[in-house]
Amino acid sequence: MRRCAYVGLAMGLTVSTASAAPGAASDGSDRGEPYVPNAAERLSSPGKASSARTYSLARCLELADRNYPKVASATAKLKKYEAQLAEARTAPFSQWSARGGFALAPTVRGSSIYSPNTDVSLSDDMGLAWQIGIEGVIPLWTFGKITSLWDAAEAQVDVGRHEVQKQRGEVRRLVYEAYYGVKLARDSLALVKDAGARIDKYLGQLEKKVARGDGDTIELLKLKMNRAELTARESEAREKSAQALAALRFLTGVSRLDVADTPLEPVGHRLAPLSRYLSAARLFRPEVNMARAGMRARQAQVRLQRAKYFPDVGLGLTARYARAPEVTDQQNPFVSDSANITSYGAALVLRWNLDFLPNLARVAQVEADLEEMRATEQFALGGVALEVENAFTTAREAQRRLEAYSQAAQYAKRWLIEVQQGIDLGTMEEEDIVDPAKEYALKRFSKMSATYAYNMAVVALAVVTGWEAALPTEPEP
Repeated sequence: MRRCAYVGLAMGLTVSTASAAPGAASDGSDRGEPYVPNAAERLSSPGKASSARTYSLARCLELADRNYPKVASATAKLKKYEAQLAEARTAPFSQWSARGGFALAPTVRGSSIYSPNTDVSLSDDMGLAWQIGIEGVIPLWTFGKITSLWDAAEAQVDVGRHEVQKQRGEVRRLVYEAYYGVKLARDSLALVKDAGARIDKYLGQLEKKVARGDGDTIELLKLKMNRAELTARESEAREKSAQALAALRFLTGVSRLDVADTPLEPVGHRLAPLSRYLSAARLFRPEVNMARAGMRARQAQVRLQRAKYFPDVGLGLTARYARAPEVTDQQNPFVSDSANITSYGAALVLRWNLDFLPNLARVAQVEADLEEMRATEQFALGGVALEVENAFTTAREAQRRLEAYSQAAQYAKRWLIEVQQGIDLGTMEEEDIVDPAKEYALKRFSKMSATYAYNMAVVALAVVTGWEAALPTEPEP
């Protein structure tokens, strides 16, 4: 008889996020100090955390969007890009400067023809003097420099937005993996307990028969061996459940978190034709949209650099007010008087950098960057299409395996029932329960594993397409 290893596969499941480094979390709240699971939490029995609050899948996803560090980092970077856009919009119209000051000035009387004073700058008779002035340029025509700068900054903001979406998609995949991993581990634990109860039901009867000399000692030893292995598998199931739950707590940032003890069920999403997912990926996949935004930014940079061949035309404005009471105010317009003056003016101004040859090299550089980004966009489109096709194939085959294992589990259950009835009627021996019980447990676990694989395949398909509407949902508990 083969070893009863029908829970070995279940316990071999490892949730990848369970080994992630601890991050921001809270103690009893949705956000707070970093959470590090202690030994008691890692070894605690699943389903007994009475002080932990039960969260639905939707709530876990919401908390992960809010608390996951990488999402917060991408959001902060987006705010930086938005601030740079605001700077780009206002900087061309903020070319203004103001100057002012206070100083001591000696007493100076007279005119340009005669003065009783000398030209010494320091004397016994000093007075306070002051001045203030402002000047600047309002751009009128820049040959596209300003609009190109705005286009590049807006494209950079789009890159930031899609980067946030990319990080949200990644953390959502991890949340699904941990959430379904908890349910699979707990279902495996229930399966182990059920198998143990079935063996215990007949183990005592077989021991009594062996003691009377009517039973097979070898079969009794096999049954006890399988029962001992079930105890070990139960410990592994508890460990995997605790690890997946710890991963979910890290991803959501909530230290006292639990999920409802409900069976793992297949998601309700029905697979659409492959063409629909390919179209969705071209529209929603963050990496594709980031490449497109990068293309727009590079194109704007090329336009900006080419515009630097041409001058900037603007309206120059200036105003100045200066007063020195101890200095005689000269009224003659042909006499320069910087101590007492009120002036203002406006004029068309032109500024032109004549570095044509260096600018020619700079244009070649940004054009090369544009070609690089165009190649990156083509690679992104082709790579995403390949990922979508692979994910679709995986989901389709996972669905077929789930249907097959569901039928196999039904057949194994019928076999087990037939043997149980035979034992109760006395037409079969107690040791005959081992094979059908083992096969029933194997098929049940195969079905549970296929359910987990199908659910994660649907999640992966939604993530590689960037189509959030295709993500599985679950009602609030």
